[in-house]
Amino acid sequence: MIELAQVLRHHWPQYEGQFGAKILPSHRRAVQCIMRCRTPALGGELYRCAGCRHYHFAYHSCNHRACPKCGQAQATQWIERQKLQLLPVAYYLVTFTVPEGLRRWLRSHQKLGYSLLLQQSAATLQDVAGRDKYLGAQLGFLSVLHTWGRQLQFHPHIHCVVPAGGLRCDGLRWRQPKRADFFLPQKVLAARWRTRLRTALQGQPQARQIAPAVWLQNWVVDVQPAGDGQAALKYLSAYVYRTALSSQRILQDQDGAVTFKYKDSEDQQWRQLKLPAQEFIRRFLQHVLPQGFQRVRYYGWLSPAATARWKRVVALLDWQPPQPLPSIPLPAPLCAFCQKPMVKIPGSELARYWLCWLRCRSP
Repeated sequence: MIELAQVLRHHWPQYEGQFGAKILPSHRRAVQCIMRCRTPALGGELYRCAGCRHYHFAYHSCNHRACPKCGQAQATQWIERQKLQLLPVAYYLVTFTVPEGLRRWLRSHQKLGYSLLLQQSAATLQDVAGRDKYLGAQLGFLSVLHTWGRQLQFHPHIHCVVPAGGLRCDGLRWRQPKRADFFLPQKVLAARWRTRLRTALQGQPQARQIAPAVWLQNWVVDVQPAGDGQAALKYLSAYVYRTALSSQRILQDQDGAVTFKYKDSEDQQWRQLKLPAQEFIRRFLQHVLPQGFQRVRYYGWLSPAATARWKRVVALLDWQPPQPLPSIPLPAPLCAFCQKPMVKIPGSELARYWLCWLRCRSP
């Protein structure tokens, strides 16, 4: 396995020399964190095996959200937290995409563009669901921004996990869809999505760069049943706390090119793609989010400010949310020699260990 950090250490100097001041600060920080992750640069902790008494040093993680080594534990915890709010109703996964003609503008105006994608997709859902002919109620749902395709191409879209039902405007009733096999019309959502984004961008000077043809195309919103919602949450966790490319997918780094594997969306078969190293880095970095940007948002009666409406929904459904499971401490790391649990060395003993180690190495 070739780690992403190895690829960056090998090719980043050339990339930096080529693009220099054009590199965004957020991209520089992401690269530095990935290259320093679990290395002496970040320090670490000393462990001793309880069985064979071997010492092992574990380096600290960078915890940057673009790092493929970090995020697994947070993803699991996030899924467990979201499960506590899954109602006893059917769920849908609603995906909002944008035409290719708008993607170049979004890549150049990420902070504004991503915020608008999240805000206007949420408002679109509420607009259509609020019509009496469809649902006549306010929704509560979570939205996740996803920016990459299987070949690391730039493909921004929004995933929403939505319960099939909502709270009537007066807060007195829970309303279900009129048909068990139908939630909201895709074509109506797509048309409203296009209109809302166009209206929101009219007052933005940067929006003049968008080709007028974008607003004449048919946009796409996909509405798919998602069972009880758990599978959809697991699917989205890969975008919440993981990066665009795991190190397990990198196959080769030689002759100035990087080869990685991806799963074809049509036949679900694994294929390989070889890119020049500079193009590989460019594709990876375009998915690094602006600093401080929140990829996950909660809307309607699931928003943090809607506690009273959430309690009303729970009461109307006569449902008791499950209690959170007690936090389970991470298991002790295992010794590489005898596979027995290791014990962390306290700070005072660690200092004595390093002093002894230095004395042994001195001439």
